[in-house]
Amino acid sequence: MSPTRSDLELAVAAYWKTKGEQLAAAEAIRSTAEGTSKAIRGGKHFNPVVNLISRFFLDAGYPESSIGATGARTNLPAYYRPAKAWDLVVVHRGVLVAAIELKALGGPSFGNNYNNRVEEALGNASDLSRAHLASLTGPEVPWLGYFFMMQDHPKSRRPCRKPNGKSFEFDGIWKGRSYQDRFSVTGERLLDERVYDAVCYLVSSADDPGPREPSKRLDWQHFCAALDARLTYLSKLGYP
Repeated sequence: MSPTRSDLELAVAAYWKTKGEQLAAAEAIRSTAEGTSKAIRGGKHFNPVVNLISRFFLDAGYPESSIGATGARTNLPAYYRPAKAWDLVVVHRGVLVAAIELKALGGPSFGNNYNNRVEEALGNASDLSRAHLASLTGPEVPWLGYFFMMQDHPKSRRPCRKPNGKSFEFDGIWKGRSYQDRFSVTGERLLDERVYDAVCYLVSSADDPGPREPSKRLDWQHFCAALDARLTYLSKLGYP
C-alpha cells in the first residue's frame, strides 16, 4: 500500500522531533555552529521522509540493496564536475530509477538561503541531465524529484522587498510575495521547464508540523502520482 497523507504527517512531525534533538545535543556539547545549522549538521533529520519515500520503491518490488540514502550509493556521475551525492538514489540493474533531493529552508535568514536553494536545485538537475546525455547514467532517462520544506515563520510569511536594480524591469510575478509564496512560483516553474519530474513543497514548523501545501501542483498527492507513474513506466519495461 502506497504511503498516505497521514504517513506524510507522521514523517514531518518526526523530522522536527529529530531536528530538535540534534539541536539540543549540539548545545549540550557547546557546538560553535550558528543558529539552526547546529541541527542541520546532524544529518539525520530528513531520515523519516527518506524512509517514507523509499517505501514507494520497496512496495514496487525493488530490493533494499537498490536504494541508497547514504554513502557511495548516492554518488552519481555529473558533467560539470566529477560527481554529485544526491539525498536518495535508486539504481537497479544498471537503470537510474530515481534521484531525489530533500532540502529545507528555515530562519532566521531566509533571503540568502532561499537563493542558495534555488541555485542548488537548478545546478544539480542540469548537471545530472547533461551527464545522461553524455551516456553516464544508464539507458533510461533519469527521474528527478525535489522535496522541499520551508519553515513557517513570520519572516517567511512577510512580503519581500522589491529586488534592487536599474538596468531592467523584474518579472512582476515576484512583486509583494513572501518567501513562502516565492517558492510556489519557483517549484511550478521547475515543473513547467521540466527541470524536475516532480516537486513536493511543504510549509511546516516545530509548533505546528502540519504540513501545509501552498501549491496544489506541488502537493504530496501530485508528487506520489508522479512517482507511481515512473514505477509503472519501468514495470512495463521489466523492472524491477
